[in-house]
Amino acid sequence: MLRNAGHDAVHVFDVGMHQASDDEVVEYAAEQHQIIVSSDTDFGAILARRGSARPSFVLLRHQNELTPTEQAELLVMNLPDLAVDLEAGAVATLARSAVRLRRLPFRQKS
Repeated sequence: MLRNAGHDAVHVFDVGMHQASDDEVVEYAAEQHQIIVSSDTDFGAILARRGSARPSFVLLRHQNELTPTEQAELLVMNLPDLAVDLEAGAVATLARSAVRLRRLPFRQKS
């Protein structure tokens, strides 16, 4: 559905990274200028630790409550509104009833 909506979407299986660590996926996404889409909150922690603005990350919340088709529809519906922020570097959290956006890099609290 993402490809059909005009997005350059690849799955970790498509690039032979289905057994890669989360850190390796983050590095690949940063090098390839890709955005990570996952329900794995570990990616947010990795991005906080890295302190960089790339790659952006879309976190799908409550994904077990959504079918794969509903997850893709949620993405397709929200990506146009998030595009500028995701291009600049951000973490977007998507749930059926809410969208939260945080710009990267994360700032350390004093």
